[in-house]
Amino acid sequence: MKPLSLLMEILVILEVIIKNIEAEKHNRKQKERNVTTQVSVNEIKQFLSHILERRKLIKVIYQRENAVGKKKIQRKLRIKGIQNKDLSKRNKTHLRNQAKKNFTDEGDQLFKTGIKILQQSKSQKQKAEAYVFFAKAADMGNLKAMEKMADALLFGNFGMQNITAAIQLYESLAKEGSYTAQNALIYYTFGSAGGSMMSQMILGYRYLSGINVLQKYVKGVPSLNHFSEENFWEVKMRPREWGNKGQKALYYFLKAAKAGSANAMAFIGKMYLEGNAAAPQNNATAFKYFSMAANKGNAIGLHGLGLLYFYGKGVPVNYAEALKYFQKAAEKGWPNAQFQLGFMYYSGSGVWKDYKLAFKYFYLASQSGQPLAIYYLAEMYATGTGVLRSCRTAVELYKGVCELGHWAEKFLTAYFAYKDGDIDSSLVQYALLAEMGYEVAQSNSAFILESKKAKILEKEKMYPMALLLWNRAAIQGNAFARVKIGDYHYYGYGTKKDYQTAATHYSIAADKYHSAQAMFNLAYMYEHGLGIAKDIHLARRLYDMAAQTSPDAHIPVFFALMKLETVHLLRDILFFNFTMRWKWMKLDNTLGPYWDLFVIGLIIVVLIFLLRNRYG
Repeated sequence: MKPLSLLMEILVILEVIIKNIEAEKHNRKQKERNVTTQVSVNEIKQFLSHILERRKLIKVIYQRENAVGKKKIQRKLRIKGIQNKDLSKRNKTHLRNQAKKNFTDEGDQLFKTGIKILQQSKSQKQKAEAYVFFAKAADMGNLKAMEKMADALLFGNFGMQNITAAIQLYESLAKEGSYTAQNALIYYTFGSAGGSMMSQMILGYRYLSGINVLQKYVKGVPSLNHFSEENFWEVKMRPREWGNKGQKALYYFLKAAKAGSANAMAFIGKMYLEGNAAAPQNNATAFKYFSMAANKGNAIGLHGLGLLYFYGKGVPVNYAEALKYFQKAAEKGWPNAQFQLGFMYYSGSGVWKDYKLAFKYFYLASQSGQPLAIYYLAEMYATGTGVLRSCRTAVELYKGVCELGHWAEKFLTAYFAYKDGDIDSSLVQYALLAEMGYEVAQSNSAFILESKKAKILEKEKMYPMALLLWNRAAIQGNAFARVKIGDYHYYGYGTKKDYQTAATHYSIAADKYHSAQAMFNLAYMYEHGLGIAKDIHLARRLYDMAAQTSPDAHIPVFFALMKLETVHLLRDILFFNFTMRWKWMKLDNTLGPYWDLFVIGLIIVVLIFLLRNRYG
């Protein structure tokens, strides 16, 4: 055996051994984590199992206490008279209220402890410990803790999913006025009135799309009124968001700044402008680093200086200077500066009001997803300020702003639940986001239902529900969802087979969204005359268009055209044989039995004549 091949074999063996060792370590850690989590989950379930029973018992106990209390009062009335009765009643009420207050305070304290642990938790074990406190607090009647536990049961946190128990708990909470529970039970109107932004989003989406309600447009996003970028920074970029990594972030930014990085300088300025544990709020230091970055032509630094002059932080308010820096940053494509320019022209801050320029800069910033720019565009469309009034456009823009809320974090938890194999939990979370109008969540929910991996629904209900969700996603402009609707009608998934409807949806996807898949499917239907008139020429054209639209379609289109051409060649040959025999019989009678030799000779003469003329 050659030394090189021997060495290669040894390396392969070593690699296999190392992988096996790593796999064993991973499995051991996984088992340990599962055991610790399971202990916590079991502990939580023990509390959960009797929360509902306790709530029923509390009512019975109060009823009994009232009955016993009435008997005692009546007995004391006979003995001590009305005066003693009033004193006894006051004492009993005071003691009962005191006991209830102590019980409530303990529940509140447990809930706060759970929240604190949850905020500081970095592992699944720590999160599970937080839910133990929530379970104890819920056992003491704490409504917020009960909401947390109901959510855990609904979404399947830590393997606790139990839809039936969640519904029972939500129903109990809804009777006590919990808007979270009302929202979960689809009492959207009550939840919205109670202040639930999620309920308001669900209602807004339903009115926008006319789902089970009369379609109408109403102005939304009340909580964003009079927003400016200054308080937007305060909301979106709170110092705590730097967390414990602030020191490390500042260390590396300073190191990069010394090496000449303009971006690092700008981010140091931003840290000092906002203030945090690592970099206490200091306008002078912020100005220093923003200036250093701006001198290098950095858009973030220029924008930072503009903000300092605009709001008068560490420097006198100077709209002219602010405008100058915002314009320079906007020219470099920085969306926050584009928004700020739009805001200056919209509000008339240091410049004459100019709604056309405001619209221009808001639109530019909105193309990069700048939320405040989207909001002010919605305001302009809603009121017809500087643009033709359009309620639908305004509502769609308001919806876009709402979708940037903290609830969008559920996308991550839903995704990781799916990756970890917790399909039911993932589906519930995506379904909630789908109800709020998130098109991606509608598509993801439909995909999970279509896969039939979920266990919380009966198999026969999955395709009809998936079709409903694909429809909602398609209405919001999802081309893939539009093709899916065509597939469902073509194959009869969740509905009756309907080739005509399938062809209609494929046509929309092909014409409006230039979907290669829709073009291919439509070509096949034209080729075979399924739901539409048979048209071979149009089928060929659509196959070619599919190949031109997407490189992925080249191979399937090649085989589809090969099949189409082969089939029609065979048909032409058969038809040709039949017609030619009939023609030959007629020619034999008119030109004689050797007419074919005459034609061949004539063709040879013509070819010789052409060749002579070409080379002569």
